Amino acid sequence: MTPILVFDIETIPDIAGIRKLDDLPSDLSDDDVAEHAFAARREKTGSDFLPHHLQHIAAISCVFRDREGMRVRSLGQPGDSEASLIQSFFKVIEKYTPQLVSWNGGGFDLPVLHYRGLIHGVSAPRYWDMGEDDREFKWNNYISRYHSRHTDLMDVLAAFQPRASAPLDALAKLCGFPGKLGMDGSKVWEAFQAGRLDEIRAYCETDVVNTYLMYCKYQLMRGGFTADDYADEVAFVKTALAAETGAHWAQYLAAFADA
Repeated sequence: MTPILVFDIETIPDIAGIRKLDDLPSDLSDDDVAEHAFAARREKTGSDFLPHHLQHIAAISCVFRDREGMRVRSLGQPGDSEASLIQSFFKVIEKYTPQLVSWNGGGFDLPVLHYRGLIHGVSAPRYWDMGEDDREFKWNNYISRYHSRHTDLMDVLAAFQPRASAPLDALAKLCGFPGKLGMDGSKVWEAFQAGRLDEIRAYCETDVVNTYLMYCKYQLMRGGFTADDYADEVAFVKTALAAETGAHWAQYLAAFADA
């Protein structure tokens, strides 16, 4: 089987970048720098959601599913540089050429990875191949929206219509999965400021499991799984998570039982 790599990122404001672009004084606190950026963004757009290039990646979590099993991990270690996290992500693609799966990866995660990888000088030749090195990639690559090496589930299920997009948390719960537990993206900056990076990484990990389960449900709908295949894979995911360490997995499995 082609390995499957489900991915999700969590971001915080790029404090250093905002300081540089807006020529802010060095004695201004990180919190005040962030609020400065949020206020400017609210005035311009009505939302404090910062543009993609000013999203600093704090965590990248993945589900890796192949013939050998399923692993759920956050890349690197807490405290690793943003550049190191991004390079680790693209190294997995370089080594395995996996099927990428995301929820809104085309609209958010990948553009952020592109911009931040560019800033840090990250190398990702396999990911960017569009047929120059491997002719198969001319017709099916990671970059083109309608190719299948990257399946953005939110985009595909909405028939590529932004107005039809659904949030992962709501749809996961409607499909009988746990959904988000205890945190969402709006709380990541607050958690980071409080030094709770482990909590952010755990939250990101549960989100990629939600996404993988949604991918399994999608495979059932499109005929990639039979009903028995689907039931077996969901049972396999539960068994794999039960073998993982971390309190968030016990909480996730308990929520699964109640879903």
